[in-house]
Amino acid sequence: MKWLVSLAGAGLVMVTLRDLFHTLWHPTRHGGLSRLVMTALWRLARRFRSRGRVVGLVGPLAMVTVVGMWAAIVILGWAIVYWPHMPGAFTFSPGSEAAQEPAWLDSLYLSLVTVATLGLGDIAPAEGWLRLVSPLEALVGFALLTATVSWVLEIYPALTRRRVLAIRLALLRDSDPATPQIDCTAGALLLDSLATEVVRVRIDFTQYAEAYYFHDGEDHSSLAATVGYAADLAQRGQAAGRPEVRLAGDLLDGALQDLAAILDQRFLHTGGTPTQVFAAYAADHGRNHAET
Repeated sequence: MKWLVSLAGAGLVMVTLRDLFHTLWHPTRHGGLSRLVMTALWRLARRFRSRGRVVGLVGPLAMVTVVGMWAAIVILGWAIVYWPHMPGAFTFSPGSEAAQEPAWLDSLYLSLVTVATLGLGDIAPAEGWLRLVSPLEALVGFALLTATVSWVLEIYPALTRRRVLAIRLALLRDSDPATPQIDCTAGALLLDSLATEVVRVRIDFTQYAEAYYFHDGEDHSSLAATVGYAADLAQRGQAAGRPEVRLAGDLLDGALQDLAAILDQRFLHTGGTPTQVFAAYAADHGRNHAET
């Protein structure tokens, strides 16, 4: 019975490590528990959409919540591993009152101290297998801390790339270039560079799915508000007279279709055309697509 309880605790730890791996290091970045938490927080925040600050905090708050969830499950899992063997399989420092505490409390304390790599030493494993398992928990705690820092450092450059594209499209929309300005070599270069940036954002949504739950800030210059204008530029490029402009328009249109497919597959699930997907994306981020 003791070993079944310990195996249940080890199972909790393995589920957490799997979720951490799929969220941060798997090529598709398709976590399970983390995505459920982020989606739930996003949907909850939409009920308070009149409060802009609530929506703006969803992304950072979701990341903090996910990291806290990982840490809590790891601590709980290892505590369950220790619990059936407490206190007989452990030694206590002289004068310590820890042995007088309930076994579950000592197990939780030992797990918390170990995962935080504090190493206070007032409770130490005595059996051989526990002496091997306990350092593994410290390694997991160190890996969790490192992964959290790496996650923060990776996500914000992706948000910057999306923000740059959105502001660039907003500036183009405000300047509203005429057809002769599009149907020229400079127009071809413009459409080609926009296609490259759209592809980068598409990759970011694939590798950093949590970026979807970050609000861009000013609604009029967010990607949700400006991606419709990018589709309009692609159509104007495809209808141009110069072949290089038509080619650039095709590239931009293809990049936008790819972006729409990723948004629909991972987040929106409309099963519609790119135009419908972008409309759903705009609505999900608090914009009326007709305004774009």
